[in-house]
Amino acid sequence: MAPSGKDTKKKNKSTAVADPLFPARPRNFGIGGDIQPNRDLSRFVKWPRYVRIQRQRAVLYQRLKIPPAIHQFTNTLSKNEATTVYKLFNKYRPETPAAKKQRIKETAASEAMEVEADDDSKSPYQIKYGLNHVTTLVEEKKASLVLIAYDVDPLELVLWLPALCRKMNVPFMIVKNKARLGTLVHLKTCATVCLTEVEKQDSSQLKLLTELAMEKYNDNPDLVRKWGGGTMGLKTQAKLAKRAKAVALEEAKKAKSLGRA
Repeated sequence: MAPSGKDTKKKNKSTAVADPLFPARPRNFGIGGDIQPNRDLSRFVKWPRYVRIQRQRAVLYQRLKIPPAIHQFTNTLSKNEATTVYKLFNKYRPETPAAKKQRIKETAASEAMEVEADDDSKSPYQIKYGLNHVTTLVEEKKASLVLIAYDVDPLELVLWLPALCRKMNVPFMIVKNKARLGTLVHLKTCATVCLTEVEKQDSSQLKLLTELAMEKYNDNPDLVRKWGGGTMGLKTQAKLAKRAKAVALEEAKKAKSLGRA
């Protein structure tokens, strides 16, 4: 039997020659086959409520116009400056309850034996903390340097403290963050801490930091004048830019026609 025309056509077709150096390895993404490629599925995730709220809050802080009294809390110390400040404050961390108990016990024992207590048994210079305590020290002008956390919630707790420090001419700094201040005083978080006195060898370092605080915060007029926020989204920015371009084009046409007339 003679072969059909279809068979002859198939035989005449030239097959593509595969490259031996780069053989084709088609993947099978079916069940039990190759591993699926990584995809960014973040847009398809239903995030927890607290995540959605904090993201919406971040967007709102960009959109709304923020008064200078609140906006100044975004102006925190740089990493290098903060390292220097915390290095000094770490030297004056308050005693742990166990250490304090031991010191008082030794003092009481020396008094009972009618022996004069050593200078070491006295309470050393240390960080003062707690909002009410620090406020009292600032009002009495006893605080040498005040650190305020930028992420206190609600912010109204410390909102007035920079203004009080300026009025009393007490140097202050706004730092990241309340958890880091908390570690200085053996707590989870702390809104504000301050130093009243330091050892003689650290007085020059404290003087440098107070000068920095006065320059960057107390005597900085931008902090009490500059508003924050007011940044629109990308779509709105593109729309406004397009509108401004159209207006400029219209003005150019009008000026050109008036020039001809």
